[in-house]
Amino acid sequence: MKATCWMGPDSVSVEDVPDPSILNGRDAVVRITSTAICGSDLHLVDGYVPGMQKGDILGHEFMGEVVEVGAGVDRSKIRVGDRVVVPFPIACGACAACRARLYSCCENSNPNAGMAEKMFGHPTAGIYGYSHLTGGFAGGQAEYARVPFADVNPLVVESDLDDEQVLFLSDVLPTGYMAAEMCDITDGDVVAVWGAGAVGQFAMDSARMLGAAKVIAIDREPYRLEMAAAQGYETIDFEDTDVRSALLDMTGGRGPDKCIDAVGLEATHGAPHVALYDRAKQAVRAETDRPHALRQAITSCRSGGVVSVVGVYGGFVDKFPVGSWMNRSLTLRAGQCHVQRYMKPLLERIERGEIDPTRIITHRMPLSEAPAGYELFKHKREDCEKIVLSTR
Repeated sequence: MKATCWMGPDSVSVEDVPDPSILNGRDAVVRITSTAICGSDLHLVDGYVPGMQKGDILGHEFMGEVVEVGAGVDRSKIRVGDRVVVPFPIACGACAACRARLYSCCENSNPNAGMAEKMFGHPTAGIYGYSHLTGGFAGGQAEYARVPFADVNPLVVESDLDDEQVLFLSDVLPTGYMAAEMCDITDGDVVAVWGAGAVGQFAMDSARMLGAAKVIAIDREPYRLEMAAAQGYETIDFEDTDVRSALLDMTGGRGPDKCIDAVGLEATHGAPHVALYDRAKQAVRAETDRPHALRQAITSCRSGGVVSVVGVYGGFVDKFPVGSWMNRSLTLRAGQCHVQRYMKPLLERIERGEIDPTRIITHRMPLSEAPAGYELFKHKREDCEKIVLSTR
């Protein structure tokens, strides 16, 4: 089959690779119909996530048709022929974390748990196409994928919604929703969102659905800010505006009630000397991540507010404003999304017309053009917000 493979930093190509097969009785094989390139895939391409090996298949946002199931799969939950969306974290459904619905913290699905323990102190769940740190699972930017714990994870879609309406249930839509949910939004809240990419856009939509009175998008790309403004959100261009000062002006001097970091470890926000500091520290491996958006969210949030972090961080940061966090009674919440918790409720919202996931799609390409898609997306050419890859 054809698959998009990581060939080294800044190197992606579509290769012929072996078809996946059933390796465990609870596996399924899915013929992929649609997949997508995610912003967090760029962290792999840029070389910031350890544990990548040449030839690893990329991609963790995918859906398709079940073509084979293992002998141990509960066929009352999933069968050959079902149309499914596959969540990016792999969950066993039985461990303490899964029973608590903390699916991205599954204790059983990462066969390389020892690697994750060295990095994070405890293992994370397995993740498709996201390095051997998270299990080395082949990703979904391919024609077929093996899906472990097939009777726990995939969402069967029985309605006639098209792929583009449901594909993002695999990651970016639930991630954006969880970012807003972690804020404990109440009617009248002002919510500021750092990063107007796909996750940031869905965090804004979700904040409004949950009752925010004002939503503010922070980015520097005109097309992203225009996309947010078209939905009625206020915008700040951090290239020509002091973000904290602007937020204070917009909130009567208090700061936003809730702040969401949808940027993560490759933040470019901030004054030139701060950006230079982070890049220099990162270059000599004195820190792994550039946390300027997170710093800014913490120091901008009103006292007693909530900072929600869904932008991906991989290791260690410098100049973390722990004093601001502690002394001003801020609540800091973070996590890889527990996607399985949100898929069905969000599908119902899509079916009711409460949210339109397709609004973020700017490019559609065949799988064979994935390398060109990565170039467009990484360098933000042609106002590229979100690329959907088709195998059909």
